[in-house]
Amino acid sequence: MKSHDAQCFLFHSASGRIHKIVSQALLLFALTTGLGRAQVQVTSQEDRVHVEIDGKPFTDFILRGGEAMKPYLHPLRSASGKIVTRHFPMEAVEGEPKDHPHQRGLWFAHERVNGFDFWNNEANYKSTNRGRITVEKISNIKSGADAGSVHATLNWLDPKGAKLLEESREMVFRKPAGLRIIDFDITLTAATKIIFGDSKDGVFGIRLAPVLQESASEQRSSTNQLAHTGKITNAEGQEHEKAVWGKPSNWMDYAGEIEGEKVGIAIFDHPQNSPRARWHVRGYGLFAANPFGLRVFTGDKSQDGSVTLEPGGTLHFRYRVVIHPGDVKTAGLSGLWDEYLKGH
Repeated sequence: MKSHDAQCFLFHSASGRIHKIVSQALLLFALTTGLGRAQVQVTSQEDRVHVEIDGKPFTDFILRGGEAMKPYLHPLRSASGKIVTRHFPMEAVEGEPKDHPHQRGLWFAHERVNGFDFWNNEANYKSTNRGRITVEKISNIKSGADAGSVHATLNWLDPKGAKLLEESREMVFRKPAGLRIIDFDITLTAATKIIFGDSKDGVFGIRLAPVLQESASEQRSSTNQLAHTGKITNAEGQEHEKAVWGKPSNWMDYAGEIEGEKVGIAIFDHPQNSPRARWHVRGYGLFAANPFGLRVFTGDKSQDGSVTLEPGGTLHFRYRVVIHPGDVKTAGLSGLWDEYLKGH
């Protein structure tokens, strides 16, 4: 090899090594400073799955603990960090109402499953027909720049511990600009013959922060001392509890003001859900999509919203939760619904 060629070879080899070292250093810097970390970070912990967005807490999927007999998400936060769900009974906050302790954050359950109650089922309640929903397995945890997800396998057990249903649930956490979105994909598989009764207390439920309520708690002795700024609106533009309760609609929104900031939360009921939901939404802050309520909502005794599954039979439900700034119009919920359908 000629002297000039040898010098060129050595130069390029040294340059390659330097480039590799610099690239490795930049990667290490990105990882150690957080630049290389996922912006939606999902982490499994002993009693919960923790979700952070852009380095700040968004929600926790609480697996067990206290008097709870079903898992739930708590709290839910807006993109600006405002908590849109009630703190009680997980935390004591001055002025918050203390009715319905079983309404914890966001949950999925039903009042009548083979006669057992998976909705009104705190461990310290005196009723004897309380079912329990337990988390068997957490898997497929993923974090990412724009979304993170987790899969949970749950068992619905009767008071003696016999398995009635297996629930397969995927939750995807998304962070579009200014929004917080959770997509739920839920499949229920019957371990025995199952009858979901026609009842109002079900199924996909949220208990909202008291300041988002339309009215005071339904209990006259409520300790709720906080202002109520909320307004309920459905996809047809009907407003307030009296106009929307028990009716079908593609989506429902509950919006108000928290600490001077206008914020709302919507639930989308996917059109392929069978049966579709009617809305058990109350002025005191209960917000639920119920696919098993018909006679109870219409008052027509000739109708029956109950659903029967033979052993091995399945039901598949998809819901989207959108936490948004502003109200129905300024958040553009109709457009967000159209985007949901295109992506699903």
